[in-house]
Amino acid sequence: MRKILAAILLIGLCSLGLAQTLAEVQDRGVLRCGIGQATTPGFGTINDQGVWEGIDADYCRAVAAAVLGDSEAVEYRQLSSQERFTALQTGEVDVLIRTTTWTSSRDTALGLNFTATTFYDGQSFMVRGNSGISSIFDMDGASICVQSGTTTELNVADTMAANDIDWEPILVANADQALANYESGACDAYTTDSSALNGQKTKLANPNEHIILAEKISKEPLGPSVRHGDDQWFDVVQWTVFATFLADEWRINSANVSDAAASSENPDVQRLLGILPDNVEQLGLDASAFLNVISQVGNYTDIYDRNLGPDTPTYIPRGLNASYVDGGIHYAPPVR
Repeated sequence: MRKILAAILLIGLCSLGLAQTLAEVQDRGVLRCGIGQATTPGFGTINDQGVWEGIDADYCRAVAAAVLGDSEAVEYRQLSSQERFTALQTGEVDVLIRTTTWTSSRDTALGLNFTATTFYDGQSFMVRGNSGISSIFDMDGASICVQSGTTTELNVADTMAANDIDWEPILVANADQALANYESGACDAYTTDSSALNGQKTKLANPNEHIILAEKISKEPLGPSVRHGDDQWFDVVQWTVFATFLADEWRINSANVSDAAASSENPDVQRLLGILPDNVEQLGLDASAFLNVISQVGNYTDIYDRNLGPDTPTYIPRGLNASYVDGGIHYAPPVR
């Protein structure tokens, strides 16, 4: 409770000084984006050329493209699960895009505002294929590796208690430690978001010897978050996400966005791409802000396929993460 009260006090003290984030970022010329510790393939890793890859990294780029006109004007701040909220609250980062779950306590007591969800996920378990475990109900007495200070830790504790399953938590600080402990046999199972397990599995010596259970024990809506107290900045980040959804809906992508800007007679498209500039400029952005996002980073399908598509080692079928016009639940309000 003391930690929550301290966080509330910190937010109150900082909010007045942090209420002009857009101007600060534009004056600085670089976006400070809080991201993970380069341990989650498909969401946030660094490739052999030292370049950040993943959905989270791409949404950092999208915000930079909208605000600064340059998707590469990003300073990535690697944050652990324990560090991430303090870094956002104190202004060390401008936005947190780090596989972080939207919850009621984070929305209130921690003083975060979550934008539209960029990836709908759920927590599951990875086990050895020869373990005999095909369900959580086969885990009585099992040891389970789990990151401390996360919703993951709380979810597994609640699930096991609710189903009267005895288990031993093996608490670790980060995903790499969890995977190392699991691969060494220090725990019988590893639990985190299903998407993260999918990526971590590719790093094992023999990935085919391991399975991810189909069961999901939680809802994990993941997406960007900003501090309370700066509605303009929230709107900017929120509508950057929406812009990728809307472009997806209208089949406008990085390859054809210039043609769409030059020739589309759809007023919704003209408003999104700044041909009719008022609605984008109302956010405090240049009229070309979302044109820059789509041309430099892409629509949601571009981002998804680049990182989790069928041609990647981390392939995950779209499912809920498709546009509503394709049977998913990504849906953006109109630009009007």
